[in-house]
Amino acid sequence: MMKVVLSRLGESAVVLLIMSFVIYALIGLMPGDPIDIMVSSDPNLTAADAARLRALHGLDRPIHERYFAWLSAAVQGDFGYSRISNQPVLEVLIPRLGNTVVLMGCSFLLALLLAIPAGILAALVPRSFFDHAINLTAFAGISVPPFWLAILLIILFSVILGWLPAGGMGSADADFGTKLSHLVLPVLTLTLATLGGLIRFMRAAMIEALRQDYVRTAHAKGLHPAQVVIGHALRNAMIPVTTIIALNFGSLFSGALITETMFGYLGMGKAIYDGILGNDYNLALVGLLFATLTTLLANLIADLAYSWLDPRVSYA
Repeated sequence: MMKVVLSRLGESAVVLLIMSFVIYALIGLMPGDPIDIMVSSDPNLTAADAARLRALHGLDRPIHERYFAWLSAAVQGDFGYSRISNQPVLEVLIPRLGNTVVLMGCSFLLALLLAIPAGILAALVPRSFFDHAINLTAFAGISVPPFWLAILLIILFSVILGWLPAGGMGSADADFGTKLSHLVLPVLTLTLATLGGLIRFMRAAMIEALRQDYVRTAHAKGLHPAQVVIGHALRNAMIPVTTIIALNFGSLFSGALITETMFGYLGMGKAIYDGILGNDYNLALVGLLFATLTTLLANLIADLAYSWLDPRVSYA
């Protein structure tokens, strides 16, 4: 098992290296650069000053030279400075990463707690009224874009009812209740955006598992229906669902980018968005690499979960 983990970590490092070059190149090909923004904001800067600043920051060099200079510094732990915040990139992103972990963790856990029981119950009574209601809810969750859902929730709970704040995170010295009230709408948005797909996959996997011969055998032995469903069918149904959960992690991160922007939530998604709009190369690059690393780690955990769910799966 350890050999497999080390091998996958090595593959993940190669993927991160490739993605770092691709992201760096794409950001570098964007129109304008930080010097252009400085020149446009300060009329006293001349073209000669702009050229001197580009040479000072290495922006006049070819993109591959700039990338390898950044990579050699990153290997030593220096990811550069954020132009927007005038701080080292890691000092900006690590608190933002903590905020995103709280947001994604709460929404993901809530989505699983709702999707797994709903999918099981819908599979136990297929084509019933309950099944149709669950399917309708799932299709609605899949169909509504996160940004539109966020707007609807803000209008309902903040504008019309006035129950919850429309955005932000509250002040640093705010009490727990205030911080929690700012977290409710972003968590609800991400949960509803994730819930529909998970319910559909859970329902389909459970229906397929309940049709297997080992389930009929368990019923023939006189086992309690709950024991058959939970002890036999659910564990096997979770194998394909685990794959979907791992793949959902990447889409959840991108959904968090939209949600954090809509609610002004100071997380990784908002930081990446601000970095791209402000031509803050280092901030956007490292933030996107964090997103890539999150997806890779989620897939590694899913692969390891397969052997626990199904003893026939072996990495020996």
